[in-house]
Amino acid sequence: MNNYELIRSIFELAFPLFLIMDPIGNGAVSLSLLRNYTPGRQRAIIVRECVFALMVVMLFQYLGEGLLGMLDIGQSTLRMAGGVILFVISMKMVFPPSEGETPESSATDPFIVPIAVPLIAGPSLLAAVMLYAHRPESSAILLPAIVVSWTATVVIMLLIPVLTRLLGRRGLRAAERLMGLILILMSFQMLEDGVRLFIQSL
Repeated sequence: MNNYELIRSIFELAFPLFLIMDPIGNGAVSLSLLRNYTPGRQRAIIVRECVFALMVVMLFQYLGEGLLGMLDIGQSTLRMAGGVILFVISMKMVFPPSEGETPESSATDPFIVPIAVPLIAGPSLLAAVMLYAHRPESSAILLPAIVVSWTATVVIMLLIPVLTRLLGRRGLRAAERLMGLILILMSFQMLEDGVRLFIQSL
């Protein structure tokens, strides 16, 4: 594999991870949770929580396969479960809750919960990471793909105030719904792969 193919493979793997992280939706929710803080403090907390989320994701990347082996969970089960979780998350992106249903802000510093986990490093992302780590063709490039998607997520979450002024709330909601539609297609592909693996194992 030459450098061009390697870079392309990394970005092809990073793209779905980036969509699952949902930086637009999670950035907006994070700002609503942190609205009692100064802009500088908001940025510092967002970066800190993104770092915690990255640590959790990397933990599941390296320990996930051992955990699956200990629980005797096969690839078909993992792919079908990941597809279902991804479908639920993508439906929430396409049909987001009303603003009244978003978590209320608090004077308490949101340490790890809920921004790092489960907003960024949620069940769908962790399931996807374990799934890709279990695949021989993607395990070698998973770490750089995670770093690329995480870096893009951090940048967009920090730019949410600017994007809100440029696109407006309707524009951001439309972008998030588009990401959700793409994830719906990916979730059905994961389900299809899981069913195919299950049939082959019979």
